[in-house]
Amino acid sequence: MAKASGGEPRQPDGAPALGPGRARAESRGNSFMKSALAILGETGRTDFTVLEVVERSKTSLRAFYQHFATKDELLLALIDKIMSESTERWRAETSSLTATDALRRIVQRLSAPASSSTQEGINRGLTFYNDHLQETKPREFARVLEPLHDLIRDILRRGIADGSFRSNIEVDTAAAIFMQTALGAMRLRNLSRELTGVEIDSDAIYDFCVHGLAS
Repeated sequence: MAKASGGEPRQPDGAPALGPGRARAESRGNSFMKSALAILGETGRTDFTVLEVVERSKTSLRAFYQHFATKDELLLALIDKIMSESTERWRAETSSLTATDALRRIVQRLSAPASSSTQEGINRGLTFYNDHLQETKPREFARVLEPLHDLIRDILRRGIADGSFRSNIEVDTAAAIFMQTALGAMRLRNLSRELTGVEIDSDAIYDFCVHGLAS
């Protein structure tokens, strides 16, 4: 392993190397998240118990509570991981696009249909659990959404700089509204068929969201 200037061992990618104990703890925490994800994929529900997660992970309740105080903390960690990894990919995808195309790409990614029944179960379970987290843990849930909010805010600033968007936009507020509108519109996929006879797609969501931004 390479060494940092202060002598701290580092992994090849430059991140500090984990000691054996910390590495085991992180691995076990990931195991609990993978087990929760598997249950979500199978059932599409978040009313599973901590005991089910523990049994799926082949560990113990004691080990679980060394990592997470509640099931909410486990699911917050899971959503945090999914959101941060997804946002990192989307940032790379949109870095070379115009601001308008970048926002369209974000909406497309957020509203893309599930690629499998397992993914559909995960999406359904976590989407509706978000309401619970917003009510019970708003500060923690806001922190989970920060990477996506930051990405949209950066794209809006690019659009203001190149003249695509109005110069008087309050960027933080507009980014939050855009993000929440796009996330909320995901639920319209099935409902829209009953309301309008057609499915509301990502283009319709994008057109609505970007309307108030244009210069």
